[in-house]
Amino acid sequence: MIPRYQRILFWTLTAAILLMALFLLRGCRQAREKLTRQRDETPLAAPVITPSETFHLALASDADGSIVMVDREIALPTETTARARALLARLIAEYSYKGSTHPLESGPAIDDVFLLDLPLRPAAATSGSLSSSNLSQPLTADLGTDTGPQPVGGAGQLAVINIHGSFADHHPSGIEPETLTIDSILGTLYANFPRIEQVRFLVDGQPRETLSGHADLLRTYTVSDTSTKSTPFAPKAH
Repeated sequence: MIPRYQRILFWTLTAAILLMALFLLRGCRQAREKLTRQRDETPLAAPVITPSETFHLALASDADGSIVMVDREIALPTETTARARALLARLIAEYSYKGSTHPLESGPAIDDVFLLDLPLRPAAATSGSLSSSNLSQPLTADLGTDTGPQPVGGAGQLAVINIHGSFADHHPSGIEPETLTIDSILGTLYANFPRIEQVRFLVDGQPRETLSGHADLLRTYTVSDTSTKSTPFAPKAH
């Protein structure tokens, strides 16, 4: 017959083993979830007391290199530059959602959007960065080496898009994914802001050669309908 103290010791050790196994299983599950789940660091949009409107987003697809125009109901600010920034932030946020056709990391992407009337006048002095404080004097020299064609009459606008550095640093590298992101931005601006005719890019307020090693950020981009799989979208006339 097994002594009573040995039975107690046996069941105590058995219970301890079971508890350790449960703790190990729980720790493994938490570690797996931490590694596999996608962090959503996209900043929450500030409350906007405006009615929702239909906006057009030019969404890219890595599968076939296409861009499709889709409609979204979004409440945006009424001021044009804030409106453009919020819309582009929403566009990039769509790429961080689960099942995105053009996956990008979540997090802040568009710091600022500045709109300058065309044609630009030569700046009296140049600087290495662009901020809201020096936009009172239209700049050309510090936006890069290529000012591009400029329309006559001043009806159009140049959009200067200031990209967050972490977004550019963590963007998938490659000519196709980078070009799709740029074309997605151009197509979205074309569909929603008829006055915007040209786009320049900055990263953290500074000119940068490429987005992530390939797409040229020193050139002036012409805004156009970049959709490839939907009926060509024609924005309102100026």
